[in-house]
Amino acid sequence: MNVRAEYERWLRHCEGDVLEELRRMDEARIEDAFYRELAFGTGGLRGVIGAGTNRMNVYVVAKASQGLANYLGAGASVVIGYDSRIKSDLFARTAAGVFAANGITVHFWPELLPVPTVSFAVRRLGASAGVMITASHNPSKYNGYKVYGPDGCQITTEAAARVLGEINRLDIFGDVKRMDFEEGMRSGRIRFIDGDVLTAFIEEVKAQSVLFGDEINRDVAIVYSPLNGTGLKPVTRALKENGFTSITVVEEQREPDGRFPTCPYPNPEIREAMELGLQYAARRNADLLLATDPDCDRCGIAVRTAAGDYQLLTGNEVGLLLLDYICSQRLRHGKMPAHPVFVKTIVTTDLAEKIAAHYGVETVNVLTGFKFIGEVIGRLERDGRAADYLCGFEESYGYLTGTYVRDKDGVDAAFLICEMFAFYRTRGISLIEKLNELYRVYGYCLNTLHSYEFDGSAGMRKMQEIMADFRRGMERIGGYAVLRTEDYGKGLQGLPVSDVLKFLTENGSVVIRPSGTEPKLKIYISVTAWDRAAAEKAEAGIREELERKL
Repeated sequence: MNVRAEYERWLRHCEGDVLEELRRMDEARIEDAFYRELAFGTGGLRGVIGAGTNRMNVYVVAKASQGLANYLGAGASVVIGYDSRIKSDLFARTAAGVFAANGITVHFWPELLPVPTVSFAVRRLGASAGVMITASHNPSKYNGYKVYGPDGCQITTEAAARVLGEINRLDIFGDVKRMDFEEGMRSGRIRFIDGDVLTAFIEEVKAQSVLFGDEINRDVAIVYSPLNGTGLKPVTRALKENGFTSITVVEEQREPDGRFPTCPYPNPEIREAMELGLQYAARRNADLLLATDPDCDRCGIAVRTAAGDYQLLTGNEVGLLLLDYICSQRLRHGKMPAHPVFVKTIVTTDLAEKIAAHYGVETVNVLTGFKFIGEVIGRLERDGRAADYLCGFEESYGYLTGTYVRDKDGVDAAFLICEMFAFYRTRGISLIEKLNELYRVYGYCLNTLHSYEFDGSAGMRKMQEIMADFRRGMERIGGYAVLRTEDYGKGLQGLPVSDVLKFLTENGSVVIRPSGTEPKLKIYISVTAWDRAAAEKAEAGIREELERKL
């Protein structure tokens, strides 16, 4: 791409705040904004909000929508949802206008709602596709465009490639059809989704209970934060309709606000995002803290310890607890399917596989990304085995216990976590005690994630060089012998080709991959040891050696 020529072309065609930003750009900013087009893949689009081909703006959104419209064809239908991020509503309406102009019926959520409600509505309404305007847990400067297929799962690699082909054939200014949102509403091309669909979604979440008649005391003190996102209404509704009424919402994080003023990195994986909730929990002597990310597909928790302070649990730890709780309840009540299946990603703790095996449950490992868990659910459904799916989770705080959607669901996670917490508390057991029991039975496993940021075109090249260096091989990591190297760039184990390396060592594993949604290189370290102290020491040595290579 001729950066300067494209920049000059945008100056001639753009208007409003995009044009104003273009006029303020220096040469470095022009290079970064135009050195490439924002990549479209199975996760759709995600990038920094701003002017340029490498940014999220109405022109890039409209072009992507035109490409998707060309792929779907006239007469199709699309569900559109959006979260609380800056310009999410504008981007959603822009996309709706493009689809409507192409003869595609748009089912539009009239209020901001969690990403799983788009997956649900696609299936419920029999739509051809779904679009969610969100950047999930990224900082406030980001936004994104997430695409779902007719099965409610994020689009396949093949479908993404075909949509990308359509997008690449378009001129961003000359080939995009547009219709005003209000005109689309008047013509009937754009229709608001009825509230009954949201009610049906909530009912499906409540149906995931595995109490099977067991009594629990629901009078537990819960602090909840939607992190200025979409979770407030559906999460509190699902909990209250199931008897959890002692819920305190973190006021500063209650209302939608794409600036995220009290949690600049609105990710429940990060302690800073949970800090305000922890303060609320301490003041109210709460039993449990819940937080969902802005598009409410992830859920993080903290629980009160015997000493009275609060301990944050990792995504792996919560996943282990949920897996064991679901399996034990189903087995005890005679509700276990004949051929039960649990699904996890290759970077999720291997300890989950041991727990599943104990209950006679098959574990299916998939690539990183919940879309691959959704695809397994789809295969089970096509084989008439949907009832065999028990649950799936990934270490990045994503969980799903039903087949009503094909993406991780923070509403479902919050609901099941509260039920599980109340179940054990009624029996005098804390979640920390239950987790330690699992470690005693199955062995201790420490899992950590480390992210390293590489911004801009130079950063992209640097990540490629680092991955190439790691592919040359390592004999030892942190003093531990490498027993086997798995390069998923070669399409191992029947999985799609992916830029992922996994080193299996004497005491665990190391997985290295570039993020699919951020300019980051991610390293996942899994260490088995006789106790936490030994595991932490071993993990530190591994991490230090890897960082020297970086």
